[in-house]
Amino acid sequence: MSLDDNQLAELLSTAAGVLDAASAQFVDGHRADSAVEKKGNDFATEVDLAIERRVVAELTRLTGIGVHGEEFGGESIDAELVWVLDPVDGTFNYAAGSPMAAILLGLLADGEPVLGLTWLPFMSQRYTAIAGGPVRCNDDALDRLEPTTIGESIVGVGTFNIESRGRYPGPYRVKVLEGLSTKCSRMRMHGATGVDLAYVAAGILGGAISFGHHVWDHAAGVALVRAAGGIVTDLAGDPWTSSSPSALAAAPGAHEEILQIVRDVGDPKDFL
Repeated sequence: MSLDDNQLAELLSTAAGVLDAASAQFVDGHRADSAVEKKGNDFATEVDLAIERRVVAELTRLTGIGVHGEEFGGESIDAELVWVLDPVDGTFNYAAGSPMAAILLGLLADGEPVLGLTWLPFMSQRYTAIAGGPVRCNDDALDRLEPTTIGESIVGVGTFNIESRGRYPGPYRVKVLEGLSTKCSRMRMHGATGVDLAYVAAGILGGAISFGHHVWDHAAGVALVRAAGGIVTDLAGDPWTSSSPSALAAAPGAHEEILQIVRDVGDPKDFL
């Protein structure tokens, strides 16, 4: 479904107002206890659940567009238009008292991210973008990303357990980090995928790797990075889509370097 720039700008303004209104609740709930246990040692807090209910209700009422959220699902990701929401990205950080946590909201049009909003309330940072750019932080337009190298960059990497299996086993992830470390001595593990992607778009990170597949972790950040002139693929090098099993987001130059390191590691299945 095609939306013109005026329609996208109006939707962005509406969505920003909804997230602004939810930010006080987000800040007040810092260090919230676990409310819902998930796989492994993951969990959701009561704040995750409350913010998702609130944002879903407001966005649906104000825009008429359905929402797919992390905690309750909702509208199909395959819908012509769908908001994709992560009410608390970096839940473990949030519950522990770390400020590295965010609200993530993206708009997919026929599966393509056309709007990205990433709110970091503890840092008073609000990242927004419409497809085509520019990326804005607190309404100030940011410079487009320039080509860089990972030797000159900070690179964000996802958390993991060495004993984990799945699509990208723990030993495979260690090998990727080992390869990265030979060219980049400035790796960071923030524990919040959406924060990493927003910081790539802002030029704070030169690149970021997410071994996860959840669309709510990626949709907002993919919109931001692409609007900034960055590149987002999966770890195989295919353009990121809403069904991608992973994400590799980086500035030009850095993306090619990281992708080559990943390819040199080989097939993740060999590490099972």
